[in-house]
Amino acid sequence: MSEHQVITRAALLLALTLIFQSLRFFIPLPPGLSTFIIGSLVNATLLLAAEKVGLWPALMIASIAPIVAYFQQLLPLPVFIVPVALGNAVYIGLFLSNLRWGGRVLAVGLGTIGKAGVLYGAFLWLLTVIEVPPKLAAGIMLAMSWPQLVTGILGGIIAALVVKRIR
Repeated sequence: MSEHQVITRAALLLALTLIFQSLRFFIPLPPGLSTFIIGSLVNATLLLAAEKVGLWPALMIASIAPIVAYFQQLLPLPVFIVPVALGNAVYIGLFLSNLRWGGRVLAVGLGTIGKAGVLYGAFLWLLTVIEVPPKLAAGIMLAMSWPQLVTGILGGIIAALVVKRIR
């Protein structure tokens, strides 16, 4: 694939990621359901980017998405951009590093566990050094816990289905 093709595909996947991330503004869904649908779609695009355009373009998408989420007021503080980007990077890195030798199921599973662990641990630590209202802190910790496992696995399933169609 040429450099121009990689850039074009990465740009399209970034646009798709940001469209998915913005769905909550256009489709009225209960917050819990929206987390699972949108999180799964965003995770799917991260894995598609990793598999189809490579590590570095996928990491750029993984970093840009939480920056946009902050400006969309989905992340309450700018410092939260870093752990979300790091969690996305771990998801992509573990997926790619295990895809070839361990297969898709193992790659998605390890990527999901890694991302969930990084997000939970980072926010657990951050919320001890940054003062936020207790109700907000509880909501953040819930969002960074088991739902990350669900959206990571569902994102992997969606990506697997799409990859079969675009080969």
